[in-house]
Amino acid sequence: MRFTKSHGLGNAYLVLESGESVAPGWVRQVCDVHTGIGSDGVLEPTAGDGADFGLRIWNPDGSEAEISGNGLRIFARWLVDERGAPDRFTVSTKAGLVRCHVEGVIITVSMGTARLDPADVPVSQPLKDSPIEIAGATLRCTAVGMGNPHCVVFLEGELDAHPWRTWGPQLEHHPLFPNRTNVQFAAVRTPSLIEARIWERGAGETPASGSSACAIAAAARWLGPTVGATEVRMPGGSLHIDIDEAWAVTMAGPAEPVALITWSGGGLD
Repeated sequence: MRFTKSHGLGNAYLVLESGESVAPGWVRQVCDVHTGIGSDGVLEPTAGDGADFGLRIWNPDGSEAEISGNGLRIFARWLVDERGAPDRFTVSTKAGLVRCHVEGVIITVSMGTARLDPADVPVSQPLKDSPIEIAGATLRCTAVGMGNPHCVVFLEGELDAHPWRTWGPQLEHHPLFPNRTNVQFAAVRTPSLIEARIWERGAGETPASGSSACAIAAAARWLGPTVGATEVRMPGGSLHIDIDEAWAVTMAGPAEPVALITWSGGGLD
């Protein structure tokens, strides 16, 4: 089995070069940082299903992700570099069809529409700057669907002064979210700049997340503190998010290949 390992702002994925089918136990094995290759997930190319290309996205715990902004940028760059794709094309995901544009290291992805209705997140009740009690704290939470679920928490002051690593897993598994949720802790620094920390569903703390950056920008616009295009700055770097009047979201940022790897750790579990 051969993989290309790439990262988007420190969020690493393995693109499966060969044609084997993927199973959850094998994903956990290959993503393990100690006994496997080490990765934040696996990208499995599939048939396009009405698009130019198709993609199945695996979290490191063996669960499937509906969509991943970093994963899509990595996959798009791989398609151009390794499969001779044109600079513009469509990709089908579990969350639907997206459009990609590759310009060198910068990849722009049309991520679909930010969804604010509870049924579209999904979340069992409306959450718009709504209080949730976690570990003795009251957090103001906003639920956003980007084809996958997100819970955005806006905080004051320095983000790392808050115990967000304790709050993240509790919100990820909160009963309000039937499919679990990605969690973002964010602080609006200017009308066009948001700082964020990411707790990713199925992966835990991660230096950056594309769909999370989209959800943060959508939540900020919904609540009113930002205008126009937004830079979301995470520990791994920044993504630039634009949201139009119909809530269609576009994300732009880099993706960089790291290595071509041959897996010798055995077959599928």
